[in-house]
Formats: sequence, C-alpha cells, structure tokens
Amino acid sequence: MSLSNVASVAEVKERLAGGERIVLLDVRFNPKDPAYGKDAYAKGHLPGAVFIDFKADLTDPAQAHGGRSPLPSPERLASLFGSLGIDRETAVIAYEDGNGPAASRLWWLLRYLGADRAQVLDGGYAAWTAAGGAVSAEPAAAVGPREFVPAPRADWLVGVEEVRAASAGSGAALVDSRDAAQYAGREAPFDPVAGHIPGAANYFWKDTLEEGGSWKSPERLRDWFGDLPQDGEIIVYCGSGISATPNVLALREAGYTNVKLYSGSWSDWISYSNNPIATGDSE
Repeated sequence: MSLSNVASVAEVKERLAGGERIVLLDVRFNPKDPAYGKDAYAKGHLPGAVFIDFKADLTDPAQAHGGRSPLPSPERLASLFGSLGIDRETAVIAYEDGNGPAASRLWWLLRYLGADRAQVLDGGYAAWTAAGGAVSAEPAAAVGPREFVPAPRADWLVGVEEVRAASAGSGAALVDSRDAAQYAGREAPFDPVAGHIPGAANYFWKDTLEEGGSWKSPERLRDWFGDLPQDGEIIVYCGSGISATPNVLALREAGYTNVKLYSGSWSDWISYSNNPIATGDSE
C-alpha cells in the first residue's frame, strides 16, 4: 500500500532504480549526544543522502516564549533547503534510525512550507539496512542549488491564543502526544511544570507505530484516532513541538485534513503564568 506521507524501503529502491531524482535527507539525532547524528552519518548512510543537523538546522534558540525548540523562520529554512537542491516540487525523503520525531519534524517543516512531495522513510535507516539496502560512507556530492520559495500553510500551525480558545471549549480538539506519565503530571523530565493543557486528550505518538516499529496502516490509524472528529479541527502538541509531528503525520495518513501543530507546545504554554494546568490520567 502506497502512503502519501510515508515511503517504504521497497518503494524508494524502485524509484531510485528507475532514475527518479530524490533528495535523501539523513536527520539521525540523539538529544543526549549532540555528535551522534554526524557520527552515524560518517559511518554509513543511504547513498547520496545529505546530513541534516537536527538541532542546528531545524530549531531556533529558545526565547522567553515559543517553547524549547522554536521553529526556524521560513526564510532560514528556504535557504537551507535551496542549498541542498530542493525546491517545492522536489521529491524529498527524510529518514532517521527508525520512525521517530526527527524525520517527522523535517517532513512537517517541508510540507508546511509547501513542499508537497516530502515523505518519511518507513522504518528509517534500520529498515533500509535490514532489507539489504546499500550504504555509503562517502559524503554526498555537491548539487546545484535551487530556489525554494516558501509558501507557509497558515492552516497547519497555531499559536497560544488558538490553543487557549480550544482549551476553553471553542470546538477544536486538543491532542497531547506525550507519554501518559507526562500527560498526567506524574513526571516532567524536560520542563519545570508538570501536567497538560485542560481539555486535551492523550494520544502517545509511539502508539501510531506497529510493534515492529513501522507505521500503522491508514485503517489502523483511523481506528486508533476514532474518538476524534474526522472533519473537525485538531490541534496537536507535545513538550516542545517535535514529538507532536509523528501524530500530525499519522492523523493525515488516517484521513484527517484539519490538523494543526501547536509548535511551542507544553513548554510554551507554561511560559505564560496565567495559563491553566490540568493533571490526572483523563479529562
């Protein structure tokens, strides 16, 4: 089954063998080891893949508000993508070690800026090598730059005001993508305040994956998100706007079309002292 936002290893191999021009982006990342991604890339990567430094390239420094991992400006991202030979019509496939937030964040940024042919590699580098895919330790060859003209999709992103309205009952559904302990307020490993946004339902992002780590099918994802309104507005958040993006991808795979990211997420929400906080396992 061909998924619109997810490409299987077999599909990518076939497309490359057929001569399709695809820009492969290696975004392997470990938040506990800043050098991990670059080291992993140097040891072996998909042939022709370009390394993306997740923290340096895909986040901005934190400010008083905006969360722990603010989005870079469209102009900054457009300059990066253009320098890698990407424009809005380019086929792009992002991968990390498996299926996780780094590749999904990169997919989201590309799609948000209007690059409709961006996908993630299902299973990432692990699935590629398990299937006998070739790897290379050679740096990617230089490519001719392209002009990436960003066309931000305003209906893919919300700020704190829209989230306040949703929390107060505006009709938009709020989805918290963190694990149950963080949602309930029993743990706060990354933030000074524990809990969740009042009115949010908990859908841990890892539950969009099969036991073996591949993405669930659209049918299974529709079952998983079945309590959410298919045609309603859905606002997705996590701790800092990164691990929410796999849920955004999964919701879109399941056929939900009005899905928005609260990019500042919980770390932005708690930066405002007047925002209410909920705890407990359910609303």
